[in-house]
Amino acid sequence: MYPIYHFATALLLLLLVAKPGFGALVEEQPLVLKYHNGALLKGNITVNLIWYGSFTPIQRSIIVDFIHSLAPRRSPLPSASSWWKTTEKYRGGATNLVVGRQILHEAYSLGKSLRNRHLVALAGKVNALNAINVVLTASDVVVDGFCSRCGTHGSNRDKKTAYVWVGNSEVQCPGQCAWPFHQPIYGPQTPPLVAPNGDVGVDGMIINIATLLAGTVTNPYNNGYFQGPASAPLEAVSACTGVFGTGAYSGYPGRVLVDKATGASYNAVGVNGRRFLLPAMWDPQTSACKPLV
Repeated sequence: MYPIYHFATALLLLLLVAKPGFGALVEEQPLVLKYHNGALLKGNITVNLIWYGSFTPIQRSIIVDFIHSLAPRRSPLPSASSWWKTTEKYRGGATNLVVGRQILHEAYSLGKSLRNRHLVALAGKVNALNAINVVLTASDVVVDGFCSRCGTHGSNRDKKTAYVWVGNSEVQCPGQCAWPFHQPIYGPQTPPLVAPNGDVGVDGMIINIATLLAGTVTNPYNNGYFQGPASAPLEAVSACTGVFGTGAYSGYPGRVLVDKATGASYNAVGVNGRRFLLPAMWDPQTSACKPLV
């Protein structure tokens, strides 16, 4: 399997170029993700979840509800399903995600310090076609290079299977992997947003899961839609890093919705009354990053 996506590096660059007190909008430049003639993941795709380490039932339910929320449904706008619908504009039509198996590894069978080969082994616990195996590591699990990437996605071209890994960064590097719910390590120290589900680590995971699922279905085998070198591609959402609402600029996520009762920030509603903050996605029809609000 081949990891092909790194999230934190793009965010770090975004924050480093920001200047304190910078209040003007960055002039929007044309953005083109070239299609490299490869296969995309389209049709009905099963998302299998491999939980490694200790997650509470509430934490698991937030993530499961998010994936359920991506399914086509009539929901009040802005909705998670309308966000995901942008992937239909990429070649091949709709991608419908369905939650499949869930495997719990609560005994830390591979220890609490993992390398890439461990992630690949965990992803291989489910052998299924037309599936994405998502490995989720708990907050006390250290993954090699965690804070420089926050998550990855990759594939096995022979078996045509794909995988995603995302870790809970709450106690390791939330400033890199859970922004804007935590102050960044670099750049303007603007107040963090309040996490919509009350869990900085898991709400940060939602952002990275969303980013990687979109990248996986539109560039599963490193020959789909991306900009730049194949070894470090900018993909459907990673090309729009740091943009969550209109008016976003370096170090500022943009204007989003705020719950009057809790002060929580969000831009998408989902199933079971859930609210999420989802990053902008590149729209092939307009060649621009498209935030929900």
